[in-house]
This record gives sequence, C-alpha cells and structure tokens, in this order.
Amino acid sequence: MRKILSKPESLKDAVLSYCPGCGHGIIHRLAAECIDELGLREKTIAVAPVGCAVFAYDYFNFDVTEAPHGRPPAVATGIKRTNPDKFVFTYQGDGDIAAIGMAETIHAANRGENITIIFVNNANYGMTGGQMAPTTLIGQVTETTPFGRNPEREGYPIKLCELLSTLEGTRYLERVAIYNPQNIIKAKKAIKKAFQCQIDGKGFSLVEVISNCPIDWGMTPLDSIKWVEETFIKSFPLGTIKDKISSGI
Repeated sequence: MRKILSKPESLKDAVLSYCPGCGHGIIHRLAAECIDELGLREKTIAVAPVGCAVFAYDYFNFDVTEAPHGRPPAVATGIKRTNPDKFVFTYQGDGDIAAIGMAETIHAANRGENITIIFVNNANYGMTGGQMAPTTLIGQVTETTPFGRNPEREGYPIKLCELLSTLEGTRYLERVAIYNPQNIIKAKKAIKKAFQCQIDGKGFSLVEVISNCPIDWGMTPLDSIKWVEETFIKSFPLGTIKDKISSGI
C-alpha cells in the first residue's frame, strides 16, 4: 500500500497538551509541513513567547527559543540580522502580539525586517483563563468582560493586519482560519507563501490565523466552529490584506 500521509519531520513525536478543540495543533502541523516541503528544517529558528504559544518548543523538531512576553519580533530581528542565512519565524498569540508586544510588532514591521510571523487570533487570553484581549469582539463575554465587551469602556477590537498594512515595510499580510478543511488548505498556502517571502529576501510577512478556543469561550468544540464561521470572521474578514510580493513591488 502506498503511503500518502505521515507526520512531518518538523514535528516531534509528542502528545499535544492543548485543550480539546484548540486550533494550535492544526497550525503547528501546517507550519511543520511547509518547513519540510521548503527544505528549511535544518536552518529554522522559531521564537515563542509567553502564553499558549510557549509550548511550541515541545512540539517543533527544530530550534525554538523563548522570548519575554511580547518580544518575539525583537528577538527574531536580532537572530535574523546576526544569522541572515537562517529561516526565522515567530509564533504568537493575540495578547502577546497586539497588547504587551504591540510596539515590537509595529516597529519590526515598519523596518521591513525579513522575518515571518504566525499570529494565532483566538480573541482572548487563552493561557491565563480567558480574559479580554485586544482582539476580543464587541459583546463577547470573557472573564474580564462578563457582560460583553463594551466599546465605550474597553474600546474596539484591534485588526492587526489592517493596521500593519499602512506601513511601508510590510510585504505580505493575510488572514486565514482553520474551522473547516477548505480553510485549512488556504491557511497552509498562506503560511507557505509567507515563508517563501522570507526565503526570497522580500521582507516582513505575517499570517493571522483565526483559531478556536472552546474551553475559554465556554463552548463545545463543535459550537466553537460554528461561532467562528457565523460570528468571528464577520468582525475579522478573511483574505489577503496586503501583497507586495506577487505584484513585484
């Protein structure tokens, strides 16, 4: 019998510790598959922050370093500038990248650093129990917004891709989701394109992945999928936000 599917070499043979229905496992596999297909494993250095994303070093079968909360783009910048032959990407959650790490994110993007960011957006602080994050939707109930996020009190959700698209240094920005097979396929294509952007020396790329967090959302995995499709992506529309690599600009 011909073998058509196997575990990526870039993933360790380890049991994931993520909650049932969490999207991190899918995103890990997509990144690992892209790294294998592009022949990058022996030259890859990933940067993981504080948060659920920190466990990446337990699962990726290549070098992964940990950064202080919100600082992966700064750490990745230092690694890439001193080791330009390496492939460097960060793996970050919404609280990390858009709250405590907003300055590092914006300035790395504005400088056009030749790094790649995989940004996992699950609209809350997943690791610490489901508090409101910069991406929490209007009306969404969290541990710190028990009556729903009120824009008059907590402000509006930050759409990071759209914000970064205004900067001259950004080359490729896309928002994808993983709530069904069709979107998982699109997510892999976006991640691979972002990785290729760095390989070609084009500059800063970021893929935002809308991901399920059923435990902190207080939902079953199936209900969380429906919520992503029916509610989440209406506030965070999927698609390419900026692409200066395909146009050759």
